[in-house]
Parts: sequence; C-alpha cells; structure tokens
Amino acid sequence: MDQQQAAINPDPALELPAPATEEQAPEPVYGAEEPTSAPVYGTEGDEPAPQSDIVTAPEPEPETRVAMANPGPGLQRLVPSNPYLAGYPRMEKPLASPPGSMPADEIACRRDLKRLGVKYRDLAPIRDSNACRIDYPVSVSGLSGGIQMKPAATLNCEMAATFARWTRSELAPAARYRYLTGVKTIHQGSSYSCRKIAGTRTASEHSRGNALDVMRIELKNGRDIDVKKPGWFAFRQRGFLNTVRADGCDYFTTVLGPGYNYDHRNHFHFDIKPRKNGYRACK
Repeated sequence: MDQQQAAINPDPALELPAPATEEQAPEPVYGAEEPTSAPVYGTEGDEPAPQSDIVTAPEPEPETRVAMANPGPGLQRLVPSNPYLAGYPRMEKPLASPPGSMPADEIACRRDLKRLGVKYRDLAPIRDSNACRIDYPVSVSGLSGGIQMKPAATLNCEMAATFARWTRSELAPAARYRYLTGVKTIHQGSSYSCRKIAGTRTASEHSRGNALDVMRIELKNGRDIDVKKPGWFAFRQRGFLNTVRADGCDYFTTVLGPGYNYDHRNHFHFDIKPRKNGYRACK
C-alpha cells in the first residue's frame, strides 16, 4: 500500500521541467520599413537521414529547484543621468502589449506619433510599484527627419509626442539656423527610471515615463553639442542651447538644466508634470 501511494505521489521537492512555450512573434516597430523575409539556405539534393540513424535522447531526470528570494522593486534615490544606464531599466526583453487592449486616448496618441514621424514600438506594461508604472509605454528610437534617439527612450505616449513636437518645431530648425545643418542623433541619459527626486520622498517624473534627460546633440556635419555649460567664447553654442531651452517651456511643464543645480549641470531635463493653474517650472 505504501509503495503504491509513493508511486502516485512523487517526492514534492522534485519538479518536472516546465513545458516549452511557443516562440513569441517579433514585436512590431512603427515608423520603419517592413523587413523582408529571410532567405532559406541549404544544399541541393539534401535528404532526410534514415530512421535507423536517428538516436532518441533519453528522457532528462527531474531536477530539484530551489526557490530564490526576489526583492521587490521600489523607488531609488536620484542619481546623475548616465547614458550607459539609460532606457529600459530591466534585464529581460519587454514584450509587446496585447492588441486591442488600449483605451481610445492611447490609440489616438499613437496616431499622433505616426503623423509626427516617430519610430517607436509598444512595450508591455511597467508596474514596478504604485509610484513607478506606465500602463502603455512606448520605446522611441527615432524622430522626424531621420533623427535617431540613442539609446531608445522608454516613455509614456504623451511625453513621447510632446518631445517629438519640440524636436520637429524647435530643436531641428534652431540647428539649421545656427549651424546650417540638421540634427543626426539625440543622446539621452534617462527616460523611465523608478527613483525619487533628490533629497525628497517624492517620486520623480521619470518614474511615470513623464520625463527625458538630454545629454548631448549630434549634428549631421559631425559636430557634437554637449549640454554642459559652454565656455565664455562659445557664442554660437551658448545661443543654440539657450534658444532650445527657452523654447522648451512652450511644450513642457518643467525645463531644468545647467545653472539650476549640481544634479542638472550636464543635461536638460524635460517633463510634463501636471500642475495647477498652468504653472511651468523653467529654470
């Protein structure tokens, strides 16, 4: 009797390997050319191996798995923007959002992104905590005029559209006016990030995908414009940076940069934090 019961109820510490899942379809990228199907390479006259040559691998033995503690995510302290730590702050590859699950305003926003020439793809919802979440995030890798975003920025759709309008209407024209060339690449230092504002318990707008930090702007003629405060005799660079920073106040509710405080000494911070009475913090 005991032997029959043991056969029915195996050792609970042993688990069978999880069944293989179907390979996931590639995520759609909007604003880019559709990829062509990959060619199939082979040798003419190949024939399947005879059945006698096929050796079936033995069934793997069940392995013992030990549950590992996984600390929950939470707000982190504000750190200086770092282009090597920018973009989507996770190790695993994000999944595409399920089709047909977006509300009407999110669908309308994505139509705006396409009209603005934004190259983007939808990501799975980000829900690191109550304070750190984006229900319908997008990854922006390009803007109108062939401008690249490096690395790709994880934002909510409204912030992505606002930044795209500012780039098209202010940044690109200012570059053509002052340098007689276009913008090639915007190098960003931080998009979505689960963290607090320095010295406070308040969640940063980065934790909602509402903010983007711009470190430097690369032009098509090869010139790199660093957002750091330019030297006394860099008149053209200072004029360019002052112009795009001031014009940003017409699009964003917060514009911060060099001269505001030490944390913003090397980048522009743009966000669309909602405020009462239309107040905008441009400093």
